[in-house]
Amino acid sequence: MNWGTGRSGAIGPPRYVDHVLSNLDAYLYQLSEKVTQNGGHVYFAKTKEDATRYILQVAQRKNARKVVKSKSMVTEEIGVNHVLQDAGIQVIETDLGEYILQLDQDPPSHVVVPAIHKDRHQIRRVLHEHLGYEGPETPEAMTLFIRQKIREDFLSAEIGITGCNFAVAETGSVCLVTNEGNARMCTTLPKTHIAVMGMERIAPTFAEVDVLITMLARSAVGARLTGYNTWLTGPREAGHVDGPEEFHLVIVDNGRSEVLASEFRDVLRCIRCGACMNTCPAYRHIGGHGYGSIYPGPIGAVISPLLGGYKDFKDLPYACSLCTACDSVCPVRIPLSKLILRHRRVMAEKGITAKAEQRAIKMFAYANSHPGLWKVGMMAGAHAASWFINGGKTPLKFGAISDWMEARDLPEADGESFRSWFKKHQAQEKKNG
Repeated sequence: MNWGTGRSGAIGPPRYVDHVLSNLDAYLYQLSEKVTQNGGHVYFAKTKEDATRYILQVAQRKNARKVVKSKSMVTEEIGVNHVLQDAGIQVIETDLGEYILQLDQDPPSHVVVPAIHKDRHQIRRVLHEHLGYEGPETPEAMTLFIRQKIREDFLSAEIGITGCNFAVAETGSVCLVTNEGNARMCTTLPKTHIAVMGMERIAPTFAEVDVLITMLARSAVGARLTGYNTWLTGPREAGHVDGPEEFHLVIVDNGRSEVLASEFRDVLRCIRCGACMNTCPAYRHIGGHGYGSIYPGPIGAVISPLLGGYKDFKDLPYACSLCTACDSVCPVRIPLSKLILRHRRVMAEKGITAKAEQRAIKMFAYANSHPGLWKVGMMAGAHAASWFINGGKTPLKFGAISDWMEARDLPEADGESFRSWFKKHQAQEKKNG
């Protein structure tokens, strides 16, 4: 399928996902019925605490000592690793990037490439410090070393935990999209498999998933398909040689119901491809960790305040230049820039923005609506800048400006406003003909 055709077509992913969101209760019911008929167990978790409590109960009932886990944003969201580890259960991340980050106690910085912020020199240092690796720092050698280490964990783990890229309501199947094959190992070797999914990650039939997977692969890694597409439909059947003896599907709400009923519902279309991060100038400059959320980039600026609240994430909607590059690459056409602006409006209406910022905006609006005052202000500002900037530094230190100036130099001012500069150059061009 052509990416552009799939993105904008009448039956493309945006239409699929909008249809599902409008009929989510019916499809979730159908999915749960099919999973149960297939011999699996379904648990609807209203909060992240409900989800982790259920997963911990399953692990304790199975007397699990070790859990292998594939990369999953929703399990990062609910914090399942910490809950299991606090209960004395070892959790091994089996995605190559996540494994390296877990060794270094470093959070992921990208939804597709979690260790994108580390180069091969840093990765070798991590492997040497934590596992005694003495080999070369070539990607091939380090990958082989990690593969041999993780294989031992696959064979000894009692439980495998995965996410769920898409669930199929028609059959009760779970789809896992990977490039390394680790998710397939997590779901076939341990006796118990727990799949965790956000409640919106569902499709009516395989026909819709076929299109969604194609769009996901093209947007995430620029390929027609990823290395592995794993389909799971309940626990192992009699006569089959692999697969889990027990299957659990944990469907997580964690605020999604409120988002669905709000003016931000379009964000639930997200298929976690990471395309918006790759094109975002703010993300490329500050990196994923600068967002303080497991969901960085434009999608994080929208979804983090919705799931985690404005108290902790009120700054994220302002980590955006509104260039709209994210809008143009999103395969499900989420209007991210509009949703970010909507966050700013909501915070202003609720009085969440800082009082000083509100006063500054009012002063700016007043000056901007009075041309004479604006002209005088610009002239005064241009002259003041030449007095207060020396060698890229300024003695004026207050509030956020002080922190911002610690790592930045200001350009030297020439005491001229843009208006006067423009008029002078315009006159010069006319003179030169």
